[in-house]
Amino acid sequence: MAQADSRALALGVLAGAAGISLAIVCFRKVGAGGGRVLHLSSNADHTGGSLGLQTGQAEVLDRLGALIHCVSELKEEVKALKDALPHLQDNVRDQLRGRSREEIAARKASPLHRTPARRKRAGVPARSEGQSSEEAESEGGYITALTDSEEEESDDERKPLQEPVDELMALMQKADRLHSCNGAEKAQGLNALLERKEEFDQKWQYLWRLSRAYADAHDFAMDLAEKKSYAENGKKVGEEAISINPLCAEGHQWYAILCGLLTEYESIQNKIKNGYLFKDHLHKAIELKPEDPLSYYLLGRWCYAVSQCTWIERKIAATLFGEPPSATVQDALQNFLKAEEIIPKYSKFNYVFLAKCYKDLGQRSQARQMCDAASAMSIVTKEDEEAQKELDSLVASL
Repeated sequence: MAQADSRALALGVLAGAAGISLAIVCFRKVGAGGGRVLHLSSNADHTGGSLGLQTGQAEVLDRLGALIHCVSELKEEVKALKDALPHLQDNVRDQLRGRSREEIAARKASPLHRTPARRKRAGVPARSEGQSSEEAESEGGYITALTDSEEEESDDERKPLQEPVDELMALMQKADRLHSCNGAEKAQGLNALLERKEEFDQKWQYLWRLSRAYADAHDFAMDLAEKKSYAENGKKVGEEAISINPLCAEGHQWYAILCGLLTEYESIQNKIKNGYLFKDHLHKAIELKPEDPLSYYLLGRWCYAVSQCTWIERKIAATLFGEPPSATVQDALQNFLKAEEIIPKYSKFNYVFLAKCYKDLGQRSQARQMCDAASAMSIVTKEDEEAQKELDSLVASL
């Protein structure tokens, strides 16, 4: 009840009590006057009328006395109500808050506590705009509406839901930063991601980065069995990432990379199978993100490797899969050139493979130009070190 309505009720009760008291006083005066008039009647009539009047007056006075007693009690209640009015609003708010906390606790305990608090049955009109959010509809098809305090509690409940998203974002940024580092710090990305696996193992943004971290750890591992384990685990995680989000270009890209890494440790049959997977998922990555030079560089590597396959390897592939993989040096060259077009001086290794392609195509002058471009690039990463070794061998053959 609002404070203004309570005051109006109190004033109304006081006015009513005053009116009743005035009526009693008037009645007593009229009764006294009526008695004097009745005394003017005849003796017989006066005796009977006086007796009847006294009996009736006694009953009326008894009732009026009881009424006066009730009015007195009512005055006391009104006085108590007036004294309580200044604190009424605070008491009502405290009671509502206590009730809302109990309802929220009960809703949290229920497996359906995430169901919206306001639901409407079909065909039932909405509540009037003048109705307070603290009122609960028992009719009209509404479940109890959120009180003001419940809305505040609900806001507090929603805030923690945002925190895991923010934590995921922070973890992704950390993983990207570690991947861009060089040396042993790059390999730390795997441990940083594995520490939060239970929290985010259903997030595709997390999973494709975890597969990338496995690839980084593979590159820094020294033991052959350890390298194979990293490649196998990374491929498994990459498969989970693209199953959750098939439209993630990075997921397909790093799944392809892990398939390529596994070809170093598998049998010929699995090597060819992973080679097909490598190609298919790189094409998917390019389709989803056509301006990523890494996908073109990797596809160029695949095309160049297939173009160098021996006759026996092609025969085995045809026997196992019906049709051997096919690609030419020209196909590889086009992919390497595309990577260079998207980002000039993309990588030292890209120049090395451009030189290899030009050499195989008999274009030695272009091959030397690519070797010069590769030599001009500094050695920063472990991959650059490997590229420099192949570059030295290639320059000697030109």
